[in-house]
This record gives sequence, structure tokens and C-alpha cells, in this order.
Amino acid sequence: MASIANTFKIILGSKSIARRKIMEEMGYKFTILTADIDEKAIRKEKPEDLVMALAEAKADAIISKLQIADKQVNDHEPTLLLSADTVVVYEGMVREKPSSEEEARQFMKDYSGKKASTVSSVLVTNLQTGFRKGEWDKVEILFDVIPEEVIDNLIKEGDVLHVAGGLIIEHPLILPLVKEVVGTTDSVMGLPKAVTKRLIEESL
Repeated sequence: MASIANTFKIILGSKSIARRKIMEEMGYKFTILTADIDEKAIRKEKPEDLVMALAEAKADAIISKLQIADKQVNDHEPTLLLSADTVVVYEGMVREKPSSEEEARQFMKDYSGKKASTVSSVLVTNLQTGFRKGEWDKVEILFDVIPEEVIDNLIKEGDVLHVAGGLIIEHPLILPLVKEVVGTTDSVMGLPKAVTKRLIEESL
């Protein structure tokens, strides 16, 4: 896959460290641009619609930035803009990034011994042709009991404050407490590899 990556450019429209790691694991070379949009201003009833709308808003904001900066896209080398979003759904309610330590703590207490799901979107825009295609992916996670001290340590570290639903299943403290994952871990982390690869290929 790394050899394919040299025939086109990718802009990853995300500040997520997890998404960056996943792109690196997939062998892609990319640059990073962030959208800096007000995500709370975009509301949709269904989580699937919300994550797609947010990915589109991020892509549009980045395209506007590129136009303002007057960055020309090389005709001989396609540039793909990849934007994404993830939310957690717990008992039918959409959860985005926690607004406080208290909310993050409550989120994790809720997951203890129960089930939550993530809905992640991927949107690829070919800046050369204007072609745009996106998809969403859903994963269900069943947890064992999450001890209070684990929650305390995660809050102290602070990473859970910056992710959807305060949920990091790949964290060494949480991973042993994950009873079952119906879907892929990369999707929970914010970028389903199979969907991303297919959308990139279709966009070229």
C-alpha cells in the first residue's frame, strides 16, 4: 500500500492522534490540516447522520482554508482530503467529547458492566475532480465492571477528556476490561481501515 501512496497526496483533516496512527499503520503518507469548526452547532437526530454531517462540515472548512491560502492542487498528482468523525451511543443517547472531568467520570461509570457503541464516519474528497464519497461504520462494545481506581487514573491522565464519549478501548487500563467487540477496534478509535482504504481507492 505504501507504493500506492506515492502516486497521490493525502490531507488528513483531523487533529486526532489515533487517526494519525491508523493512517501510518496503513502505510499512507499524509499532511495534517484541521477544520476548527464549532461541532456543537451541527445537530442531527440520528448518530449516523450526525457523524456524516460533521465530516462534511470539516471537509468544507478545510477546503475554504486551502482556497484562502491559494494553495494550488497539482494537476498531475491528485490530492485527497480525508475527514472523519466519531460519536459514542449509550442507551440511545449520542455522546461527544466530555465537557468536564465529572462528565467523563459519569460516562465511564455508565459503561461499567454494560454495552456502548461507536459510530464513525469517513469522508474522502478528491480536490482535483471534486468527487466526494463517505460512509459510516458502527461497532458495539461490551464491558466488564470498570473499577473506580481505573476511572480515577484515566481522569488523572486526561486523554479521555479529548475523545468521543470519554472512550479509549485500546488504553492498557481499559483493554483488559473489554469483554467483546462486535466490529473493529480501528473503527472505535475513529478510522475504520477497510472503509478508508476502499473510499480512497474509489476517489482516485
